[in-house]
Amino acid sequence: MDPQLLSIHYSDPLWIAIAFACGLGVKAVGMPPLVGFLGAGFVLNLFGARGGEFLSAVADLGITLLLFSIGLKLRLRSLAEPVVWGVGIAHMGLTTLLIAAVAGLLAATGLPLLAGLDLPTALLIGFALSFSSTVFAVKVLDELGATNAMHGRVAIGVLVIQDIAAVVFMAISLGKLPSVWTIALLALIPARHLLFRVLERVGHGELLILFGFTLALVGAAVFELVGIKEDVGALVFGMLLANHPKANELAKALLGFKELFLVGFFLSVGMTALPSWSEVLVALLFILVLPVKVALYFGLFSRFRLRASTSWRTSLNLANYSEFGLIIGAMAATSGALPDAWLAVFAVVVSLSFMLCAPLMSVRDALYLRWRPLLKRFEHAERLPGEENLDLAHVKVVVFGMGRMGTAAYDAIQDSYPDALAGVEIDAGKVTRHTSEGRQVVNGDATNPDFWTRAPALLDGLEWVLLALPAHTANLNAARRLRDMGYAGRIAATTKYRDEEEALKALGVDHTFNIYTEAGLGFANELQGCLARPADHA
Repeated sequence: MDPQLLSIHYSDPLWIAIAFACGLGVKAVGMPPLVGFLGAGFVLNLFGARGGEFLSAVADLGITLLLFSIGLKLRLRSLAEPVVWGVGIAHMGLTTLLIAAVAGLLAATGLPLLAGLDLPTALLIGFALSFSSTVFAVKVLDELGATNAMHGRVAIGVLVIQDIAAVVFMAISLGKLPSVWTIALLALIPARHLLFRVLERVGHGELLILFGFTLALVGAAVFELVGIKEDVGALVFGMLLANHPKANELAKALLGFKELFLVGFFLSVGMTALPSWSEVLVALLFILVLPVKVALYFGLFSRFRLRASTSWRTSLNLANYSEFGLIIGAMAATSGALPDAWLAVFAVVVSLSFMLCAPLMSVRDALYLRWRPLLKRFEHAERLPGEENLDLAHVKVVVFGMGRMGTAAYDAIQDSYPDALAGVEIDAGKVTRHTSEGRQVVNGDATNPDFWTRAPALLDGLEWVLLALPAHTANLNAARRLRDMGYAGRIAATTKYRDEEEALKALGVDHTFNIYTEAGLGFANELQGCLARPADHA
């Protein structure tokens, strides 16, 4: 047998097959497949199943690629925004104290695992549960096409602040200070220009994918060698390329591999430890604290001048417990600070928070609309850039999503609608570029219920809406939002597959543009014209 295959435990293919079946099952009832992956791991755990080295390696590679992809989309200056570092630090502190207080109160009841809990241990538990999951949040944001939206950027920034705190905590608790060679990492800043040149030469195929894999793994290895958590290395190496024009293409090239390997992560989370009923009970008590954790996020984001809808969405992006709790549990159990049973508690808490949060994302806007009068009371009178009101009263045609397709559509109809055409883009960097090139483009999110509050006069004279958002889910949500708002004009949307066309037309979209089919027809028509010219000339 090939030595490389020895790391594949005989049970790993079976567990992955079960994860696939569960993912397909929950997708059939309208929930994200990752709920099925988590459920599969959780059920297998209850039956005492354990994954092998192969499953663990796949999970680790998925996380490394995920953080590398985050870095490709992360601008360092975004971490300097007060709404990011201010909320990140304040929320960690408040949540640690809250959960420590809850643990202390429960200890007084004499519950198993909690009886006799001292203050340092309670604070340790609170700190472990104060984090939100980077892996889960970014996975959901990718599926929604909202990584560059205001709520996505802020959520990712807060998660990076939490990751930095995790690295500092582990270095202190393990007594493992970074190597003196850490200072050499500063050489990566000028070295990024060399990486830029390589990225420009790798083309668009397998070399591009291999370049991404290589950088992610090398970054993880380099940082681990100098005593820093390897995941931070993958994130930083991605950030080195964030300003390159091909960074987005590289992220898309890695998307399928990242999604595949993350199945191993979500499956392994539920298979971490086998809980007893007492451990499940303690975990459920901490799950009851989760809404308070989310409320703290919402209150802090509102105080930092995000709109109520953006605060709500950002808070739900972070409405879970983090896999970092499993790491803390393992460290504390090894050092004797916590009984081994706490590892099972953290595993159940993390798994249940994922399973509860995933379906919540599909109804978050409906919940916001129901509770909007109450949530609006917490909204700050001032606005952050990107949250201000928009004057679009004169617009007759609006293009949502100013990527390549949206920009091409904008340029094609610009002469027909002079001064009555506008683009809406969630990426502030793209807005700046389009504005400098003479296009009327504003920063906004068509799927946000409060976008139309920012532009109250837009619906009055609007004749056409062109949806060219990067994700099918985003186009669906935008079309649904338009019809809910009472818009009776025409809607056109880009698609890639026939089932996407059917879903959009079911929502009242008048015209769908399959970018693959239409590109082929356009090429054929162009070719037919070229072939006909010599005969016509003769």
